[in-house]
Amino acid sequence: MLNVSSNVQSKQPQSASASGPAPVVDVEQAEAALVEHYPRLVRLAYLVLPPSLGRNRRALTAHALTQRALPRGRTSGAAVTIPTQQGVTGGGHQRDPGYAYVRLQVVRGALDAGLPLTWRSWPRRAQLPPLLPQVRGLRLFPRSGGADELALDQRLAKLSGAARAAYVLRGLEGLDDSGVHTVLAAAGCDDPDDALDEADSVEARYALLASPEFDPCSLHARPTDLMRRRQHLKAAGVAALATLVCGALLGLPGDGWGPDGAAAPPYAQNPAAQAALDPGKLTVVAAGAWRRSARTDFSVWPARGGLVDDKALLRRALAVWARPGESVQVSATPGTPSGAPPGPAQLLYAGEVDAARVVLLYDGLRVVRYAEPKEGTSGAALDFARVDGASGPEASALVVNRADGNVRYLTAPWVQSTAVRDLLKPAGQALALRRDADGVTEPFAGPAQDGRCTSWNALRMRDHSGAVRMATDLGELTPARLTAGRPEAPREAAPADWAKSACSLASVRSHGVRSVNSWAYARQTLPESGTAAQWVCTRAETWRGSGSRSLAQFQTADGPTGAVAAKAEDSPACGPREPRVLAGVRWKSPGGTWYLLGAGSKDIASLASSGGDQAQGNVLAVRTERTARVRLTGALADGTKVSTLR
Repeated sequence: MLNVSSNVQSKQPQSASASGPAPVVDVEQAEAALVEHYPRLVRLAYLVLPPSLGRNRRALTAHALTQRALPRGRTSGAAVTIPTQQGVTGGGHQRDPGYAYVRLQVVRGALDAGLPLTWRSWPRRAQLPPLLPQVRGLRLFPRSGGADELALDQRLAKLSGAARAAYVLRGLEGLDDSGVHTVLAAAGCDDPDDALDEADSVEARYALLASPEFDPCSLHARPTDLMRRRQHLKAAGVAALATLVCGALLGLPGDGWGPDGAAAPPYAQNPAAQAALDPGKLTVVAAGAWRRSARTDFSVWPARGGLVDDKALLRRALAVWARPGESVQVSATPGTPSGAPPGPAQLLYAGEVDAARVVLLYDGLRVVRYAEPKEGTSGAALDFARVDGASGPEASALVVNRADGNVRYLTAPWVQSTAVRDLLKPAGQALALRRDADGVTEPFAGPAQDGRCTSWNALRMRDHSGAVRMATDLGELTPARLTAGRPEAPREAAPADWAKSACSLASVRSHGVRSVNSWAYARQTLPESGTAAQWVCTRAETWRGSGSRSLAQFQTADGPTGAVAAKAEDSPACGPREPRVLAGVRWKSPGGTWYLLGAGSKDIASLASSGGDQAQGNVLAVRTERTARVRLTGALADGTKVSTLR
């Protein structure tokens, strides 16, 4: 960090006359620089653009700004000053007038895009969604990075656009403060000195700017509205008939279609059904009710959100719940009924989240999420999740929205603070997660779904008693609670308990999982090497009771993740009813010898292989062949046989 006097001096703009007349750039020179350095310019635009645009629009806008950076005429029409740089970070292209010109245009456009729209003046082109490029039917966003990249992105999001540009020009372009001052002033920044001072508040972690997290040229693609597109194709063939039918229905006495939004036409009339559809009969719990109740479940959650009094929205949510139309995207966790509410439900939340209006309801058995776009009701979604018997940690958070690989939670009123932990980096620091007044967290990256598993973020919650819980998103409304220890007496998990097992959670995604326990049931000294390995069993319990999944893993000290040794579904092994497990693997020593390794829980007194080898205790290590097919069995102290997990 420079001292105060030298810092002030370095922020003065460099005189163009010191190196002779500034060059004028023609369109061919600018185009050559743009094509050659296109990925760098797009990354620069992406980093300067406000993160509030969302990752999809932010990526497309970055490409649009870069592609519009060429001069409109044969030349730029103005002299171009090349700012000074420090060291050799920027490379030789920094001395190219064509590159300096297009970079200036990119920075100017990115700063314009961050300006708020006002009624006093016409919007600038960069403030509007880009006309080109456009991708229909897909959401595009860069790959998710780790906790460090997420932390930097959140810190940059708190800066002004000019300060963000100053930080990026320093770190990505290698400009010194004088060069940054020159670019910001030319881009229309009112006070470059203030921008530089504000950028100083963020730690100089410039190497992270080159991360894939900030690369809009390497994008993931996900579908947006498959069901709605299919419905639109069908609707196109019968548009005229639909118009006649709509007109006829709107002319009928009563409310017609309007108040029910995307709901199908009513098919039954009875008092119970009518009461369930009346927003005025929804159960609304007072804000402090949970403090006076002996229960800590969803029944004591207060109604929160800025739209709890929007009767039209609540009526649409209840009507779609009872009669989802063909255009409504309906999803339900396995074993969850998706029928109409049996009676008036409880309102948990109603508010605007990102680009949607969201309503969360609870009927004692299920949590239901209704979401519709802020404009209109086309493309509404309805999600169901079983939560019967949820209490305490299992009733502490609900997913309120997912967008661009990020997730937001609505937390229980007894949750005092939230943070994000990367389970694959147990030594790392927890990243504080802010919440609004209603208990909705800011977005953070959910577990990656591309199979790479370079990070696995979990939600850490501290309740009013000081207890710390951890949960993770498995693609459902309710996050799965993470525990550790013996199945009959699990404890709250710590990141170290899941450091080598977190990636296995992908195998139980969207399976209706209630909780997952990680149990290190045995330790074994490896032959020849003398190093220690541990055997871990992870067991996922479901809300419906059936469908549990157990996975035994063999984890060495030098391996980043465990090797799957055995797995089972709907087996009591490794669970509270049968807290024992046995598994084996073939393992190659550093010297090239193959061994059969086996381990069971501590109550297993002896092990035997089908090849005749035996061992007292709960671990076994014998030489074998690479292709040998050997079965492993165990025995308890009373002689009861135990088979391997399967």
